[in-house]
Amino acid sequence: MNKSALSVVLLAHHPFIGARSGRRPGKAGFLPEEVPFFEALSRTYLPLLETLFSLEQNRVPFRLGVAFSPILCSMLQNEELLLRYLDYLDKKIEFGRKELERSAQDPEVRELARHYYEEDVERRIFFTERCEMDILGEFRQFQNKGRIELLSTAASYAFLPFYASIPELVRSQLETAVISHRRIFGKPPQGFWLPEFGWHKSLEAPLVSYGFAYTLTDAHALVLGNPPAKKGTFYPVKASSGFVFLGRDYHAKEDLASLLESGAEYQRNFTDAGFELSLKALRPFLGSGGIRCPTGYRYHNAESRKNRVFYDPEKARKKAAEHARLYLDTRISRLEEAGRHMEENPLSLCAFDAAVFGTDWYEGKAFLEELFRQAAASRRIDLVTPQEYICRQDHAAFQITVPEFSSWGNDGYAETWLDASNDWVYRHVFRSIHRMIEMTERFPNDSGLKERALNQAAREILLSLGADWPKMLYLGKQPEYARERLEEVLRNFTTIFESLGSNYISTEWLTDLEKRHSIFPFINYRIFSRKK
Repeated sequence: MNKSALSVVLLAHHPFIGARSGRRPGKAGFLPEEVPFFEALSRTYLPLLETLFSLEQNRVPFRLGVAFSPILCSMLQNEELLLRYLDYLDKKIEFGRKELERSAQDPEVRELARHYYEEDVERRIFFTERCEMDILGEFRQFQNKGRIELLSTAASYAFLPFYASIPELVRSQLETAVISHRRIFGKPPQGFWLPEFGWHKSLEAPLVSYGFAYTLTDAHALVLGNPPAKKGTFYPVKASSGFVFLGRDYHAKEDLASLLESGAEYQRNFTDAGFELSLKALRPFLGSGGIRCPTGYRYHNAESRKNRVFYDPEKARKKAAEHARLYLDTRISRLEEAGRHMEENPLSLCAFDAAVFGTDWYEGKAFLEELFRQAAASRRIDLVTPQEYICRQDHAAFQITVPEFSSWGNDGYAETWLDASNDWVYRHVFRSIHRMIEMTERFPNDSGLKERALNQAAREILLSLGADWPKMLYLGKQPEYARERLEEVLRNFTTIFESLGSNYISTEWLTDLEKRHSIFPFINYRIFSRKK
Protein backbone atom coordinates (compact mmCIF):
# COMPACT_ATOMS: atom_id res chain seq x y z
CA MET A 1 0.00 0.00 0.00
CA ASN A 2 1.63 3.22 -1.18
CA LYS A 3 -1.38 5.53 -1.17
CA SER A 4 -3.75 7.12 1.30
CA ALA A 5 -6.30 4.73 2.77
CA LEU A 6 -10.05 4.89 3.34
CA SER A 7 -11.78 2.54 5.76
CA VAL A 8 -15.57 2.47 6.11
CA VAL A 9 -16.87 0.75 9.25
CA LEU A 10 -20.57 0.44 10.09
CA LEU A 11 -22.25 -0.43 13.37
CA ALA A 12 -25.13 -2.93 13.09
CA HIS A 13 -27.08 -2.68 16.32
CA HIS A 14 -30.67 -2.34 17.51
CA PRO A 15 -32.21 -2.18 20.99
CA PHE A 16 -33.44 -5.54 22.25
CA ILE A 17 -36.97 -6.62 21.39
CA GLY A 18 -38.44 -9.56 23.27
CA ALA A 19 -41.88 -11.12 23.18
CA ARG A 20 -44.32 -9.62 25.66
CA SER A 21 -45.68 -11.74 28.49
CA GLY A 22 -48.97 -13.41 27.57
CA ARG A 23 -48.66 -12.62 23.90
CA ARG A 24 -49.58 -15.51 21.62
CA PRO A 25 -47.56 -16.28 18.47
CA GLY A 26 -49.30 -15.03 15.35
CA LYS A 27 -51.33 -12.37 17.15
CA ALA A 28 -52.40 -9.67 14.69
CA GLY A 29 -50.81 -6.22 14.63
CA PHE A 30 -47.35 -4.97 15.45
CA LEU A 31 -46.03 -3.75 18.76
CA PRO A 32 -44.69 -0.18 18.63
CA GLU A 33 -41.14 -1.34 19.44
CA GLU A 34 -41.19 -3.96 16.66
CA VAL A 35 -41.79 -1.57 13.77
CA PRO A 36 -38.40 0.26 14.05
CA PHE A 37 -36.66 -3.13 13.95
CA PHE A 38 -38.66 -4.22 10.90
CA GLU A 39 -37.86 -0.88 9.25
CA ALA A 40 -34.17 -1.40 10.01
CA LEU A 41 -34.29 -4.76 8.24
CA SER A 42 -36.08 -3.30 5.20
CA ARG A 43 -34.21 -0.01 4.98
CA THR A 44 -30.71 -0.80 6.30
CA TYR A 45 -29.54 -4.41 6.64
CA LEU A 46 -31.15 -6.02 3.60
CA PRO A 47 -30.26 -3.03 1.33
CA LEU A 48 -26.67 -3.24 2.61
CA LEU A 49 -26.54 -6.90 1.61
CA GLU A 50 -28.05 -6.03 -1.78
CA THR A 51 -25.29 -3.47 -2.25
CA LEU A 52 -22.59 -6.02 -1.44
CA PHE A 53 -24.08 -8.55 -3.87
CA SER A 54 -24.28 -5.89 -6.59
CA LEU A 55 -20.64 -4.90 -6.08
CA GLU A 56 -19.53 -8.52 -6.15
CA GLN A 57 -21.55 -9.26 -9.28
CA ASN A 58 -19.92 -6.30 -11.01
CA ARG A 59 -16.43 -7.39 -9.84
CA VAL A 60 -15.86 -4.28 -7.75
CA PRO A 61 -13.11 -5.11 -5.17
CA PHE A 62 -14.76 -3.47 -2.17
CA ARG A 63 -13.67 -3.56 1.48
CA LEU A 64 -15.94 -2.85 4.45
CA GLY A 65 -15.95 -3.28 8.22
CA VAL A 66 -19.20 -4.19 10.00
CA ALA A 67 -19.56 -4.41 13.78
CA PHE A 68 -22.48 -6.67 14.70
CA SER A 69 -23.79 -6.36 18.23
CA PRO A 70 -24.55 -9.74 19.89
CA ILE A 71 -28.00 -8.39 20.80
CA LEU A 72 -28.84 -7.76 17.15
CA CYS A 73 -27.41 -11.17 16.23
CA SER A 74 -29.75 -12.80 18.74
CA MET A 75 -32.74 -11.06 17.18
CA LEU A 76 -31.66 -11.96 13.65
CA GLN A 77 -31.62 -15.62 14.74
CA ASN A 78 -35.03 -15.46 16.44
CA GLU A 79 -37.32 -17.44 14.15
CA GLU A 80 -40.54 -16.06 15.62
CA LEU A 81 -39.36 -12.46 15.20
CA LEU A 82 -38.29 -13.13 11.59
CA LEU A 83 -41.67 -14.70 10.82
CA ARG A 84 -43.34 -11.60 12.24
CA TYR A 85 -41.14 -9.55 9.90
CA LEU A 86 -42.44 -11.58 6.97
CA ASP A 87 -45.99 -10.88 8.15
CA TYR A 88 -45.05 -7.18 8.31
CA LEU A 89 -43.71 -7.32 4.72
CA ASP A 90 -46.86 -9.09 3.52
CA LYS A 91 -49.03 -6.41 5.08
CA LYS A 92 -46.86 -3.71 3.47
CA ILE A 93 -47.30 -5.40 0.09
CA GLU A 94 -51.07 -5.60 0.60
CA PHE A 95 -51.10 -1.93 1.61
CA GLY A 96 -49.13 -1.16 -1.57
CA ARG A 97 -51.80 -2.78 -3.72
CA LYS A 98 -54.43 -0.59 -2.07
CA GLU A 99 -52.26 2.50 -2.66
CA LEU A 100 -52.05 1.63 -6.36
CA GLU A 101 -55.84 1.46 -6.46
CA ARG A 102 -56.28 4.65 -4.42
CA SER A 103 -53.92 6.63 -6.65
CA ALA A 104 -55.32 5.40 -9.97
CA GLN A 105 -56.30 8.96 -10.95
CA ASP A 106 -53.08 10.57 -9.71
CA PRO A 107 -50.16 9.58 -12.01
CA GLU A 108 -47.35 11.02 -9.85
CA VAL A 109 -48.52 9.35 -6.65
CA ARG A 110 -49.28 6.11 -8.49
CA GLU A 111 -45.77 5.97 -10.00
CA LEU A 112 -44.20 6.37 -6.56
CA ALA A 113 -46.59 3.85 -5.03
CA ARG A 114 -45.55 1.37 -7.72
CA HIS A 115 -41.88 2.04 -6.93
CA TYR A 116 -42.38 1.27 -3.22
CA TYR A 117 -44.66 -1.70 -3.91
CA GLU A 118 -42.16 -3.34 -6.28
CA GLU A 119 -39.33 -2.63 -3.85
CA ASP A 120 -41.18 -4.45 -1.05
CA VAL A 121 -41.96 -7.42 -3.30
CA GLU A 122 -38.32 -7.68 -4.40
CA ARG A 123 -37.11 -7.34 -0.82
CA ARG A 124 -39.31 -10.19 0.32
CA ILE A 125 -37.99 -12.39 -2.47
CA PHE A 126 -34.40 -11.40 -1.64
CA PHE A 127 -34.88 -12.14 2.06
CA THR A 128 -36.65 -15.48 1.68
CA GLU A 129 -35.02 -16.91 -1.45
CA ARG A 130 -31.59 -15.33 -1.84
CA CYS A 131 -30.78 -15.07 1.88
CA GLU A 132 -33.05 -17.91 3.02
CA MET A 133 -33.86 -15.70 6.03
CA ASP A 134 -30.24 -16.01 7.22
CA ILE A 135 -28.83 -12.48 7.05
CA LEU A 136 -25.90 -13.27 9.33
CA GLY A 137 -24.94 -16.26 7.18
CA GLU A 138 -24.65 -14.00 4.13
CA PHE A 139 -22.37 -11.58 5.96
CA ARG A 140 -20.29 -14.55 7.13
CA GLN A 141 -19.83 -15.59 3.47
CA PHE A 142 -18.55 -12.13 2.55
CA GLN A 143 -16.16 -12.35 5.50
CA ASN A 144 -14.88 -15.73 4.30
CA LYS A 145 -14.27 -14.24 0.84
CA GLY A 146 -12.14 -11.50 2.40
CA ARG A 147 -14.52 -8.73 1.30
CA ILE A 148 -15.56 -7.54 4.75
CA GLU A 149 -14.18 -7.62 8.27
CA LEU A 150 -16.61 -8.39 11.07
CA LEU A 151 -15.99 -6.66 14.39
CA SER A 152 -17.70 -7.32 17.69
CA THR A 153 -18.95 -5.10 20.49
CA ALA A 154 -20.10 -5.57 24.09
CA ALA A 155 -22.66 -8.35 24.63
CA SER A 156 -25.58 -6.05 25.44
CA TYR A 157 -24.03 -2.83 24.11
CA ALA A 158 -23.31 -1.46 27.59
CA PHE A 159 -21.61 1.92 28.02
CA LEU A 160 -18.49 0.32 29.49
CA PRO A 161 -16.78 3.33 31.14
CA PHE A 162 -19.57 3.40 33.76
CA TYR A 163 -18.75 -0.16 34.82
CA ALA A 164 -14.95 0.04 34.75
CA SER A 165 -14.87 -0.36 38.55
CA ILE A 166 -16.56 -3.78 38.31
CA PRO A 167 -14.17 -6.08 36.39
CA GLU A 168 -16.61 -9.00 36.65
CA LEU A 169 -19.17 -7.00 34.69
CA VAL A 170 -16.72 -5.94 31.97
CA ARG A 171 -15.51 -9.53 31.61
CA SER A 172 -19.08 -10.80 31.29
CA GLN A 173 -19.73 -8.35 28.43
CA LEU A 174 -16.54 -9.28 26.57
CA GLU A 175 -16.63 -13.04 27.13
CA THR A 176 -20.25 -13.35 26.04
CA ALA A 177 -19.51 -11.21 22.97
CA VAL A 178 -16.50 -13.31 21.91
CA ILE A 179 -18.36 -16.62 22.34
CA SER A 180 -21.37 -15.28 20.41
CA HIS A 181 -19.18 -13.98 17.58
CA ARG A 182 -17.26 -17.23 17.18
CA ARG A 183 -20.43 -19.33 17.17
CA ILE A 184 -22.06 -17.19 14.49
CA PHE A 185 -19.17 -16.10 12.27
CA GLY A 186 -16.73 -18.97 12.76
CA LYS A 187 -13.68 -17.03 13.94
CA PRO A 188 -12.78 -14.76 16.85
CA PRO A 189 -13.02 -11.00 16.25
CA GLN A 190 -9.87 -8.90 16.10
CA GLY A 191 -11.56 -5.51 16.28
CA PHE A 192 -13.80 -4.19 19.05
CA TRP A 193 -16.39 -1.47 18.51
CA LEU A 194 -16.70 0.41 21.80
CA PRO A 195 -20.43 0.86 22.50
CA GLU A 196 -21.22 4.52 21.79
CA PHE A 197 -17.44 4.90 21.33
CA GLY A 198 -17.24 5.00 25.14
CA TRP A 199 -13.57 4.69 26.10
CA HIS A 200 -11.84 4.56 29.49
CA LYS A 201 -8.22 3.58 30.01
CA SER A 202 -9.18 0.70 32.35
CA LEU A 203 -10.75 -1.12 29.37
CA GLU A 204 -7.40 -1.81 27.70
CA ALA A 205 -6.38 -4.78 29.91
CA PRO A 206 -9.64 -6.77 29.56
CA LEU A 207 -9.79 -6.13 25.80
CA VAL A 208 -6.25 -7.48 25.41
CA SER A 209 -6.99 -10.48 27.63
CA TYR A 210 -9.92 -11.50 25.39
CA GLY A 211 -7.80 -11.40 22.25
CA PHE A 212 -8.83 -8.07 20.72
CA ALA A 213 -6.05 -6.38 18.77
CA TYR A 214 -7.55 -2.94 18.23
CA THR A 215 -10.50 -0.66 18.85
CA LEU A 216 -11.99 2.51 17.37
CA THR A 217 -12.35 5.78 19.27
CA ASP A 218 -13.67 9.23 18.59
CA ALA A 219 -11.19 11.86 17.41
CA HIS A 220 -10.85 13.72 20.71
CA ALA A 221 -9.82 10.54 22.53
CA LEU A 222 -6.54 10.68 20.60
CA VAL A 223 -5.93 14.41 20.23
CA LEU A 224 -6.51 14.88 23.98
CA GLY A 225 -4.61 11.71 24.92
CA ASN A 226 -1.58 11.49 27.19
CA PRO A 227 0.50 12.45 25.27
CA PRO A 228 -1.63 13.85 22.43
CA ALA A 229 -1.50 11.92 19.16
CA LYS A 230 1.02 13.78 16.99
CA LYS A 231 -0.62 12.63 13.75
CA GLY A 232 -4.18 13.16 14.94
CA THR A 233 -6.59 10.58 13.56
CA PHE A 234 -4.61 10.06 10.35
CA TYR A 235 -2.50 7.28 11.85
CA PRO A 236 -2.97 4.63 14.54
CA VAL A 237 -1.54 4.88 18.04
CA LYS A 238 -0.96 2.10 20.52
CA ALA A 239 -0.84 1.41 24.23
CA SER A 240 2.32 0.12 25.91
CA SER A 241 0.81 -3.38 25.63
CA GLY A 242 0.70 -3.09 21.84
CA PHE A 243 -3.09 -2.67 21.72
CA VAL A 244 -3.93 -0.39 18.77
CA PHE A 245 -6.34 2.57 18.56
CA LEU A 246 -7.81 3.99 15.36
CA GLY A 247 -9.38 7.44 15.57
CA ARG A 248 -12.58 8.29 13.73
CA ASP A 249 -12.19 10.97 11.07
CA TYR A 250 -14.02 13.92 12.60
CA HIS A 251 -14.60 15.54 9.22
CA ALA A 252 -16.11 12.37 7.75
CA LYS A 253 -19.32 12.95 9.71
CA GLU A 254 -19.36 16.73 9.22
CA ASP A 255 -18.79 16.50 5.47
CA LEU A 256 -21.60 13.96 5.05
CA ALA A 257 -24.00 16.10 7.08
CA SER A 258 -23.14 19.10 4.88
CA LEU A 259 -23.88 17.14 1.72
CA LEU A 260 -27.20 15.90 3.08
CA GLU A 261 -28.29 19.46 3.82
CA SER A 262 -27.89 20.25 0.13
CA GLY A 263 -29.89 17.21 -0.98
CA ALA A 264 -33.28 18.71 -1.76
CA GLU A 265 -33.95 15.77 -4.07
CA TYR A 266 -33.76 13.21 -1.25
CA GLN A 267 -36.81 11.56 0.23
CA ARG A 268 -38.62 13.58 2.87
CA ASN A 269 -38.01 11.36 5.87
CA PHE A 270 -40.30 12.90 8.50
CA THR A 271 -43.64 12.36 6.72
CA ASP A 272 -45.28 9.05 5.88
CA ALA A 273 -48.62 7.87 4.52
CA GLY A 274 -49.08 5.93 7.75
CA PHE A 275 -49.66 9.24 9.57
CA GLU A 276 -51.50 11.08 6.79
CA LEU A 277 -54.15 8.69 5.46
CA SER A 278 -57.38 7.76 7.20
CA LEU A 279 -57.47 4.70 9.45
CA LYS A 280 -59.79 3.04 6.95
CA ALA A 281 -57.21 3.45 4.17
CA LEU A 282 -54.46 2.05 6.40
CA ARG A 283 -56.17 -1.21 7.28
CA PRO A 284 -54.77 -3.83 7.75
CA PHE A 285 -51.38 -2.10 8.07
CA LEU A 286 -51.83 -0.89 11.62
CA GLY A 287 -49.94 -1.62 14.79
CA SER A 288 -51.36 -3.62 17.68
CA GLY A 289 -54.51 -1.94 18.93
CA GLY A 290 -54.93 0.08 15.73
CA ILE A 291 -51.82 2.22 16.37
CA ARG A 292 -50.52 4.16 13.38
CA CYS A 293 -47.02 3.24 12.22
CA PRO A 294 -44.74 4.11 9.28
CA THR A 295 -45.50 2.44 5.95
CA GLY A 296 -42.44 3.59 4.02
CA TYR A 297 -44.69 5.28 1.45
CA ARG A 298 -43.26 8.80 1.39
CA TYR A 299 -44.33 10.87 -1.57
CA HIS A 300 -42.41 14.13 -1.24
CA ASN A 301 -38.78 15.15 -1.24
CA ALA A 302 -36.83 17.28 1.22
CA GLU A 303 -37.66 20.43 -0.74
CA SER A 304 -41.28 19.89 0.31
CA ARG A 305 -40.59 21.71 3.56
CA LYS A 306 -41.24 24.82 1.49
CA ASN A 307 -43.13 23.50 -1.54
CA ARG A 308 -45.04 20.26 -2.11
CA VAL A 309 -42.60 18.65 -4.57
CA PHE A 310 -43.02 14.98 -5.43
CA TYR A 311 -40.12 12.65 -4.77
CA ASP A 312 -38.25 11.38 -7.86
CA PRO A 313 -36.25 8.20 -7.04
CA GLU A 314 -34.07 8.49 -10.16
CA LYS A 315 -33.12 12.12 -9.48
CA ALA A 316 -32.40 11.23 -5.84
CA ARG A 317 -30.20 8.29 -6.88
CA LYS A 318 -28.19 10.51 -9.23
CA LYS A 319 -27.78 13.11 -6.48
CA ALA A 320 -26.53 10.39 -4.09
CA ALA A 321 -23.99 9.25 -6.70
CA GLU A 322 -22.85 12.84 -7.20
CA HIS A 323 -22.49 13.30 -3.44
CA ALA A 324 -20.50 10.06 -3.18
CA ARG A 325 -18.00 11.41 -5.71
CA LEU A 326 -17.73 14.73 -3.88
CA TYR A 327 -17.35 12.95 -0.54
CA LEU A 328 -14.55 10.74 -1.86
CA ASP A 329 -12.76 13.70 -3.46
CA THR A 330 -12.89 15.54 -0.13
CA ARG A 331 -11.47 12.50 1.70
CA ILE A 332 -8.64 12.19 -0.83
CA SER A 333 -7.79 15.91 -0.66
CA ARG A 334 -7.59 15.87 3.14
CA LEU A 335 -5.49 12.70 3.14
CA GLU A 336 -3.07 14.01 0.51
CA GLU A 337 -2.63 17.21 2.50
CA ALA A 338 -1.92 15.17 5.64
CA GLY A 339 0.43 12.91 3.69
CA ARG A 340 2.65 15.86 2.87
CA HIS A 341 3.50 16.06 6.57
CA MET A 342 3.87 12.32 7.18
CA GLU A 343 6.20 9.58 6.08
CA GLU A 344 3.44 6.98 6.52
CA ASN A 345 0.27 6.47 4.49
CA PRO A 346 -2.56 8.40 6.20
CA LEU A 347 -5.94 6.85 6.98
CA SER A 348 -9.47 8.25 6.97
CA LEU A 349 -11.65 6.09 9.23
CA CYS A 350 -15.30 6.68 8.34
CA ALA A 351 -17.23 5.07 11.20
CA PHE A 352 -21.02 5.39 11.22
CA ASP A 353 -24.11 3.74 12.57
CA ALA A 354 -25.37 1.62 9.66
CA ALA A 355 -28.80 3.23 10.11
CA VAL A 356 -27.39 6.42 8.57
CA PHE A 357 -27.29 4.67 5.18
CA GLY A 358 -30.84 3.44 5.09
CA THR A 359 -33.24 4.03 7.97
CA ASP A 360 -32.18 7.66 8.34
CA TRP A 361 -31.29 8.27 4.70
CA TYR A 362 -33.23 6.34 2.08
CA GLU A 363 -30.64 6.98 -0.64
CA GLY A 364 -27.74 5.85 1.56
CA LYS A 365 -27.59 2.52 -0.28
CA ALA A 366 -26.93 4.26 -3.61
CA PHE A 367 -24.36 6.54 -1.93
CA LEU A 368 -22.38 3.63 -0.47
CA GLU A 369 -22.40 1.65 -3.71
CA GLU A 370 -21.10 4.59 -5.71
CA LEU A 371 -18.51 5.42 -3.02
CA PHE A 372 -17.10 1.88 -3.21
CA ARG A 373 -17.10 1.94 -7.02
CA GLN A 374 -15.26 5.25 -7.17
CA ALA A 375 -12.74 4.25 -4.48
CA ALA A 376 -12.02 0.95 -6.21
CA ALA A 377 -11.39 2.77 -9.50
CA SER A 378 -9.24 5.51 -7.96
CA ARG A 379 -5.47 5.43 -8.23
CA ARG A 380 -5.12 7.92 -5.40
CA ILE A 381 -6.64 5.94 -2.51
CA ASP A 382 -6.88 2.37 -1.18
CA LEU A 383 -10.11 1.00 0.24
CA VAL A 384 -9.21 -1.18 3.25
CA THR A 385 -10.63 -2.80 6.36
CA PRO A 386 -9.19 -1.63 9.71
CA GLN A 387 -7.30 -4.87 10.33
CA GLU A 388 -5.94 -4.83 6.79
CA TYR A 389 -4.58 -1.32 7.27
CA ILE A 390 -3.02 -2.09 10.67
CA CYS A 391 -1.31 -5.24 9.37
CA ARG A 392 0.34 -3.29 6.55
CA GLN A 393 1.91 -0.73 8.88
CA ASP A 394 5.15 -0.74 10.81
CA HIS A 395 3.91 -1.06 14.38
CA ALA A 396 7.16 0.40 15.66
CA ALA A 397 6.05 3.69 14.09
CA PHE A 398 2.86 3.79 16.19
CA GLN A 399 3.05 6.41 18.92
CA ILE A 400 2.51 5.11 22.46
CA THR A 401 -0.22 7.03 24.26
CA VAL A 402 -3.21 6.69 26.59
CA PRO A 403 -6.41 7.93 24.90
CA GLU A 404 -8.64 10.26 26.90
CA PHE A 405 -12.04 9.26 28.31
CA SER A 406 -14.53 9.94 25.53
CA SER A 407 -17.63 8.91 23.59
CA TRP A 408 -19.50 10.00 20.47
CA GLY A 409 -22.46 11.18 22.55
CA ASN A 410 -23.58 14.74 23.16
CA ASP A 411 -20.52 16.96 23.84
CA GLY A 412 -18.23 13.93 23.51
CA TYR A 413 -18.35 12.52 27.04
CA ALA A 414 -21.05 10.83 29.17
CA GLU A 415 -23.88 13.37 29.36
CA THR A 416 -26.12 11.33 27.07
CA TRP A 417 -26.13 8.35 29.45
CA LEU A 418 -26.10 10.18 32.76
CA ASP A 419 -28.24 13.21 33.43
CA ALA A 420 -31.47 14.05 35.25
CA SER A 421 -33.55 12.05 32.78
CA ASN A 422 -31.85 8.70 33.43
CA ASP A 423 -29.67 8.86 36.57
CA TRP A 424 -32.26 6.83 38.52
CA VAL A 425 -31.33 3.78 36.43
CA TYR A 426 -27.90 3.21 37.91
CA ARG A 427 -28.67 2.68 41.60
CA HIS A 428 -30.96 -0.22 40.61
CA VAL A 429 -28.56 -1.62 38.02
CA PHE A 430 -25.51 -1.50 40.28
CA ARG A 431 -27.37 -3.17 43.14
CA SER A 432 -28.46 -5.96 40.80
CA ILE A 433 -24.92 -6.43 39.46
CA HIS A 434 -23.54 -6.90 42.98
CA ARG A 435 -26.38 -9.33 43.77
CA MET A 436 -25.50 -11.33 40.63
CA ILE A 437 -21.86 -11.57 41.71
CA GLU A 438 -23.01 -12.61 45.17
CA MET A 439 -25.19 -15.38 43.70
CA THR A 440 -22.29 -16.87 41.77
CA GLU A 441 -20.48 -17.26 45.10
CA ARG A 442 -23.52 -18.69 46.92
CA PHE A 443 -24.30 -21.18 44.13
CA PRO A 444 -20.98 -22.02 42.46
CA ASN A 445 -21.80 -25.54 41.26
CA ASP A 446 -25.56 -25.76 40.98
CA SER A 447 -27.37 -27.59 38.18
CA GLY A 448 -30.92 -28.32 37.06
CA LEU A 449 -33.61 -25.73 37.75
CA LYS A 450 -31.31 -23.56 39.87
CA GLU A 451 -28.73 -23.36 37.11
CA ARG A 452 -31.44 -22.42 34.60
CA ALA A 453 -32.64 -19.67 36.93
CA LEU A 454 -29.10 -18.37 37.47
CA ASN A 455 -28.41 -18.36 33.73
CA GLN A 456 -31.60 -16.42 33.14
CA ALA A 457 -30.63 -13.98 35.89
CA ALA A 458 -27.38 -13.38 33.97
CA ARG A 459 -29.39 -12.64 30.81
CA GLU A 460 -31.62 -10.17 32.65
CA ILE A 461 -28.58 -8.38 34.07
CA LEU A 462 -27.01 -8.09 30.63
CA LEU A 463 -30.25 -6.73 29.19
CA SER A 464 -30.47 -4.09 31.93
CA LEU A 465 -27.01 -2.76 30.98
CA GLY A 466 -27.80 -1.74 27.39
CA ALA A 467 -26.75 1.83 26.61
CA ASP A 468 -29.92 2.13 24.52
CA TRP A 469 -32.25 2.54 27.50
CA PRO A 470 -30.69 5.63 29.14
CA LYS A 471 -30.05 7.09 25.69
CA MET A 472 -33.72 6.73 24.75
CA LEU A 473 -34.70 8.38 28.03
CA TYR A 474 -32.26 11.23 27.38
CA LEU A 475 -33.42 11.82 23.80
CA GLY A 476 -37.11 11.35 24.62
CA LYS A 477 -37.25 8.65 21.92
CA GLN A 478 -39.71 5.94 23.00
CA PRO A 479 -38.98 6.80 26.68
CA GLU A 480 -41.99 4.83 27.92
CA TYR A 481 -40.76 1.69 26.22
CA ALA A 482 -37.21 2.19 27.55
CA ARG A 483 -38.46 2.63 31.11
CA GLU A 484 -40.83 -0.32 30.78
CA ARG A 485 -38.07 -2.56 29.44
CA LEU A 486 -35.63 -1.55 32.18
CA GLU A 487 -38.15 -2.04 34.96
CA GLU A 488 -39.20 -5.40 33.52
CA VAL A 489 -35.71 -6.93 33.33
CA LEU A 490 -34.77 -5.61 36.78
CA ARG A 491 -38.02 -6.98 38.19
CA ASN A 492 -37.30 -10.35 36.56
CA PHE A 493 -33.84 -10.42 38.07
CA THR A 494 -35.14 -9.50 41.53
CA THR A 495 -37.75 -12.25 41.32
CA ILE A 496 -35.04 -14.82 40.57
CA PHE A 497 -32.79 -13.46 43.33
CA GLU A 498 -35.53 -13.63 45.94
CA SER A 499 -36.78 -17.03 44.74
CA LEU A 500 -33.35 -18.57 45.08
CA GLY A 501 -33.11 -17.06 48.54
CA SER A 502 -36.36 -18.78 49.54
CA ASN A 503 -35.36 -21.95 47.68
CA TYR A 504 -38.44 -21.89 45.44
CA ILE A 505 -38.98 -20.73 41.86
CA SER A 506 -41.93 -21.24 39.54
CA THR A 507 -40.91 -23.53 36.69
CA GLU A 508 -43.76 -22.22 34.53
CA TRP A 509 -42.77 -18.59 35.05
CA LEU A 510 -39.09 -19.33 34.37
CA THR A 511 -39.88 -21.26 31.19
CA ASP A 512 -42.01 -18.38 29.89
CA LEU A 513 -39.21 -15.89 30.65
CA GLU A 514 -36.62 -18.07 28.91
CA LYS A 515 -38.76 -17.99 25.76
CA ARG A 516 -39.34 -14.25 25.85
CA HIS A 517 -35.72 -13.30 26.65
CA SER A 518 -33.94 -16.06 24.78
CA ILE A 519 -30.65 -14.27 24.08
CA PHE A 520 -27.31 -16.07 24.45
CA PRO A 521 -28.48 -19.72 24.78
CA PHE A 522 -24.91 -20.72 25.66
CA ILE A 523 -24.63 -18.39 28.65
CA ASN A 524 -23.09 -19.61 31.91
CA TYR A 525 -23.88 -17.50 34.97
CA ARG A 526 -20.36 -18.14 36.32
CA ILE A 527 -19.00 -15.45 33.98
CA PHE A 528 -19.90 -13.07 36.82
CA SER A 529 -17.61 -14.89 39.28
CA ARG A 530 -14.82 -12.99 40.99
CA LYS A 531 -11.35 -13.99 39.90
CA LYS A 532 -9.43 -15.77 42.66
